[in-house]
Amino acid sequence: MKKWIIDVQQDLVGDCFIELPEEFLAEAGWKEGDTIHFDDNRDGSFTMSKREWVLVEAISQFRERYMVQVPQGKTDWALDTVTMEEAKEFSQKHLGETIINHRVVSEEEAFELCDVDNDYCKHWSEEQKIDNFFTKIEDYDSNYGEETDSSIIRFSATVDMLMNPPTEVYEELRK
Repeated sequence: MKKWIIDVQQDLVGDCFIELPEEFLAEAGWKEGDTIHFDDNRDGSFTMSKREWVLVEAISQFRERYMVQVPQGKTDWALDTVTMEEAKEFSQKHLGETIINHRVVSEEEAFELCDVDNDYCKHWSEEQKIDNFFTKIEDYDSNYGEETDSSIIRFSATVDMLMNPPTEVYEELRK
């Protein structure tokens, strides 16, 4: 496990920041301009990770049944009645979803698709759209950050350390 010692720096306005070494960025697969998320592990450490949105398209399938009364010998009339959407639904069972496509999309593209598919909420904030339509890692994986993915970096620092530079922050690249 590699370790880096990085000084927390302060700009002219008083905001704190850290500069990550090139070797560190190369091993994590990060580059300048990437958005890195900081998650509090609630144990005095934080997990830094780069995230992406994946659009998954699926077809949802149902088995539907109709009970249609027809004159004796005219069974095809039942088929016509269902095709013309004139039959009452007798029952239905969800058979599941079949994934037909997936691809990584930018956050900008994700919001554009959200506005197209859910045009009634175009005026919502991005935060409202994410809360209602997007599935974040935290929504489905309570153990996020515990895996040993080289693109996830875990480091320990207190809030006081981050707010009062210069202080050294120890970072560990988990492999």
